[in-house]
Amino acid sequence: MVFILVMSLHGLQSMITELLPEFSMAGLGVSIGPFWFVAMSVVLLFRSFWACLAIPVGGIVFGEILIGDFSALGAVEGLVVITASWFFAMSLITDPTDVKQIAAVGFLAKAMEELAAWFIDVGKFYVGVEELEAISWLPETVWATEGMGALVQIIVAGIVFGAIPTLFLYPRLRGKIEPLLGMSPVEGRDGPMFTSTSLKRLGAWVAVLPVAFGVETLSESSGGFITFTPQFVETYGQEFLFVPIVAAAVIAFALVAYRQRKVESVEA
Repeated sequence: MVFILVMSLHGLQSMITELLPEFSMAGLGVSIGPFWFVAMSVVLLFRSFWACLAIPVGGIVFGEILIGDFSALGAVEGLVVITASWFFAMSLITDPTDVKQIAAVGFLAKAMEELAAWFIDVGKFYVGVEELEAISWLPETVWATEGMGALVQIIVAGIVFGAIPTLFLYPRLRGKIEPLLGMSPVEGRDGPMFTSTSLKRLGAWVAVLPVAFGVETLSESSGGFITFTPQFVETYGQEFLFVPIVAAAVIAFALVAYRQRKVESVEA
């Protein structure tokens, strides 16, 4: 239930932001990207591996497959990097009622995701499978140009549309969403934020980076292995984006309504 809810909500927010235009910051084109505060708030309510996995799966299902722009190998990077980033970050939470800690952890997860994407994109530039902006006689400048793009995304998606709204949304959801799914709010724990579990998950995050890089490089150089590319948006226009938006909304609201009726029937 948690997986389906997070998947549909993230897919919904992702596709809504696809309708919004890009803007420029310091000469760099910036897309708002998903409203990360939704994912931050809901995922950190449950703090499970399946909630983490649901974030990239929601993007794949509603942002790629349903609009006809899917590549199996191309989806692997986001699948492993986003999941590993969130799975590590949530291990740092000691007090789930501390909204500042929750917002900081959510920001960290987004920052780790962008940092990993930065390394992978620059790596693809060096192996020759992707062209990035750099001074022709000084290719090392690609680190700066791509790094600036990553920094802007961290600020925009991680803070402006992430941590700050999470400060307000998370406490309003805690204790209200969990009972609908037949769960109790997650309790805090004693001890330091960084534990042996955190160390293991951080090690897993580091370990998946070369895997994500290798698969993404293979995808860029040899195709997506399994692809589904009818390109519905190009064929039918931007209006087609409402198809995954409606699908995600129906799934999310139907799930919540179903669970609410079930809870009410049990209480009766």
